[in-house]
Amino acid sequence: MEVRLTDSPGDYDEVNIDIRSVQIHREATDDGTGWTTLEHITPGVYNLLDFANGRDTLLASATLPAGRISQIRLVLGENNTLKLKGEPNRRPLTTPSGQTSGLKLQINADLKSDVTYVVLLDFDAAKSIVPRGNSGQYNLKPVIRTLTQAIAGGIRGNVTPAAAKPGILVISAANDTIGGFTDDAGRFLIKGVPAGIYKVQFSVTEPYQGKELTNIVVTNDQITELPTVNLD
Repeated sequence: MEVRLTDSPGDYDEVNIDIRSVQIHREATDDGTGWTTLEHITPGVYNLLDFANGRDTLLASATLPAGRISQIRLVLGENNTLKLKGEPNRRPLTTPSGQTSGLKLQINADLKSDVTYVVLLDFDAAKSIVPRGNSGQYNLKPVIRTLTQAIAGGIRGNVTPAAAKPGILVISAANDTIGGFTDDAGRFLIKGVPAGIYKVQFSVTEPYQGKELTNIVVTNDQITELPTVNLD
């Protein structure tokens, strides 16, 4: 699963958010426990306006067990700032709730085994910045839309005899390739294959015979199972 950040444009020069951690919750109810921190994260200050008009950036990723994810939480640091149009200096953004327990967002997505997912966090910068009266100070009260989408499936199967140990190439109509190998039992799983129609090549050395399968259909939300491939 990847967690990516994008933005709806706001009328500012900069909206800088200090993201320290990304966590997920798997239980239906939240009693304050059961949160898992994603291991592969790029903490730092992100200017939301860099990711407007269809652009996004990778915040974090992890390999997770199949099953349901109920919530995601962003834990923010203290270096959150705002730069108004025409002003040379940044102003602080106050985020009391984000700095303590984190910004919790409902996901309620079911993850299937070996499928690749993206959780897109769509920050609405214009609605998330709230002036504090006429003081010239601003609060950050994030308005974030979440979208969970399967972006790649895969191909699974096995070969016989297992001793053939073929190299495997999954080839798209545009000749893009994804490779892999069998394990000692002859099994293979090629993950991260986007939806499309592919040919799958099995390359071996003598005395085994290579093989090519064609018209293998892959969808983003499941793993395509191949029949046993005989390389004798």
